[in-house]
Amino acid sequence: MIVVIAVVAIMGQRWYSYVTNTTDPFDEVGISLQSYMPAPLRHWGCMQLKQNFGQKTLPPYGCQSADSGTKWVD
Repeated sequence: MIVVIAVVAIMGQRWYSYVTNTTDPFDEVGISLQSYMPAPLRHWGCMQLKQNFGQKTLPPYGCQSADSGTKWVD
């Protein structure tokens, strides 16, 4: 049980570091963790990334709008 809690805590911290970072929106581990999060957390994560990188780069996988891969999800 302690191992499961530790793994969830480490993964959660790693995901949070990814979505709040200001250096690399294309971190492969962060993108993978983002895809495993529940929908509300994925949306919040994409909004954080958009806030940090919205005008600077294309959205990473999972944060693109449904109609265009070059636009951020709203």
